[in-house]
Parts: sequence; structure tokens; C-alpha cells
Amino acid sequence: MNKGVLAVVVVFFGFWLFTDPHGLAGFTQSTGEAVSGWGEKLFNSVIAFLGDL
Repeated sequence: MNKGVLAVVVVFFGFWLFTDPHGLAGFTQSTGEAVSGWGEKLFNSVIAFLGDL
């Protein structure tokens, strides 16, 4: 089951890469920026929490 899902995801991203590389690049960039923002908020919250102890 998991191998089938992984194969479908790989085929989907491969198809997307060849048909619309600009769209995939934009999606990857926006996802990376969002993850970076979440990480920054998380670490700032942890630092503030530890500072309040």
C-alpha cells in the first residue's frame, strides 16, 4: 500500500516537473518560506518560554 502511494506521488511530481517546471519551483519556494516562518516562530516561542522560567 505505502509503496503504491509513494509511486503515485513520485509520478505526479515527475509529471508536474516536466509539464510546468515554473509552477513546481514557485510551489517549492512558497512551501519553503512557510516552513521557515513556522520554524522561526517555534524557536522564538521556545526561547521566550525558557526566558520566562
